[in-house]
Amino acid sequence: MNFHFRFGIVSDLHIAVEKTIFNHPKRFHLVEVSIPSFQKAAEHLKSLDIDFLLLPGDLTQDGEPENHQWLSTYLQNLPFPVYVIPGNHDIPTPSGHNPGKNPAIPYQEFPAYYTRYGYQNTHQLYYTCELHPGVQLVALNSNIFDETGNQLGCLDEEQLQWLENLLPTIQNKLVLVMIHHNVIEHFPGQAHHDLSNRYMLDNADRLKQLLNRYGVRLIFTGHLHIQDIAKEGDLYEVTTGSLVSYPHAYRVVDVSGNSPDNLQLNIESHWVKAVPGWENLLHFSREWMGDRADPFMMKLLTRPPLNLPSEEAAKFVPELRYFWADIAQGDAVFSFPHFPPQVRDFFEQFSEQEKLTYHRISDNHTCLQL
Repeated sequence: MNFHFRFGIVSDLHIAVEKTIFNHPKRFHLVEVSIPSFQKAAEHLKSLDIDFLLLPGDLTQDGEPENHQWLSTYLQNLPFPVYVIPGNHDIPTPSGHNPGKNPAIPYQEFPAYYTRYGYQNTHQLYYTCELHPGVQLVALNSNIFDETGNQLGCLDEEQLQWLENLLPTIQNKLVLVMIHHNVIEHFPGQAHHDLSNRYMLDNADRLKQLLNRYGVRLIFTGHLHIQDIAKEGDLYEVTTGSLVSYPHAYRVVDVSGNSPDNLQLNIESHWVKAVPGWENLLHFSREWMGDRADPFMMKLLTRPPLNLPSEEAAKFVPELRYFWADIAQGDAVFSFPHFPPQVRDFFEQFSEQEKLTYHRISDNHTCLQL
């Protein structure tokens, strides 16, 4: 079988119609540009004649019914199939009661908004479908709630059993897994640092064991709002940034080859650089992120593994103003020659050049050989 198809990935749209937008002085997300940014990305994807579009979660600002309705209606006008999964923002509470924020939809109602976009069975939040001859999507829900109503990034037992039953039946196909939470670490220590482990799937190891057992090699995620491609063993995970935060990126993937074991994926990144009223969006959003960076950098400096006293940590914060923005952009190279060795080594380990030493994968424009 010959494979030749093209698809788009747009993640973490955080769609917010005007009446649902609320101001929070420390928010990183420019939800004001969510709708025009998605419309601009969609127009570009329409011009590329893609075969389908993946949306790996956080479709809405905070699960508001108005925002789910806007998106599901807008998607009807696109000339290609679209497949969605929920992110943590799309179903933030079991009931939809969302203290301090707008009311959200109850989590069980999510599939009903997206029956045209993967959810033919509205009784479960995960599904599988054929995307293209010989190509199967496995769309997983990584948002569950514990007995007290706290949201977890985890696959429940019922879904894992469903997946274990499914994978042997599609072993002869190219399988694309879409899930919101990260399964592979995208920077050193992500799964163990208290500032970043919430972006990881709690039972990632179990999922990876299942995927490896049945020869699955491709995972597509969002959640972290960065451009990054990571590899662990034979598994690749492509995480795509957010349309409402710097650098407002999305991806286009061209697939070609003659079997699921002999494929080439050319991955190209694109950026929404301007929308009406925000003619220099990339510069504005980079500064917006820099303006809000200090508290986050202080936490990185004062918590393990650095554990610096606040007074000492504060000395390094100004030079780290764009640290997270550069990670979000992808392909970052860091050099902090004036930092003491322990601090310098900690921050420079996030450089793309360190990852390239082992995996030779760039974050924005790359070719994967399967």
